[in-house]
Amino acid sequence: MVDRLVTAQTLLPAGLRLLIVECYRPMALQQHYFEAHKERLRAIQPGHDEAWYHRRASRYISPPEVAPHVAGAAVDLTLCTADGTELWMGTQVNDTDSEACHTDSANVSAEAARHRRYLADALTLVGMVNYPTEWWHWSYGDRYWAHVTGAPKARYGPVSSLPGVQSAATAN
Repeated sequence: MVDRLVTAQTLLPAGLRLLIVECYRPMALQQHYFEAHKERLRAIQPGHDEAWYHRRASRYISPPEVAPHVAGAAVDLTLCTADGTELWMGTQVNDTDSEACHTDSANVSAEAARHRRYLADALTLVGMVNYPTEWWHWSYGDRYWAHVTGAPKARYGPVSSLPGVQSAATAN
């Protein structure tokens, strides 16, 4: 993943940089995010069975058993200038409440669409794939990547933790 991102960086227009928001996510944190979202759904839409809450939560957050971030195979990122000023991409990263989050949304400004195209062009050229309902989410080697590219299988699967990596969910 790192090598691909370094190469993608060189493919961006002069003065632009990749701004990584999140990459590897420990399994415990993924589980926490998923369960917390199911609890929010239970509070605002009570009365459904567990399978319904699992399906609904899966629309926004990958279930831990298939999540690409727990494999270190996905990255959430955006663009910034060389001085660190974040470029407007039409929505904030992780703002999934509108159609504007979709990578090819027509509900964003021409400027935001151009910025998304810069990002997409560089990442696609290094073999990464985009999850189309989240302009910021790109992966390589996970199950979704295998599905999109026609690879016979994913290259990476979930890991419980990486040596030396601690998350907010596991930190004391």
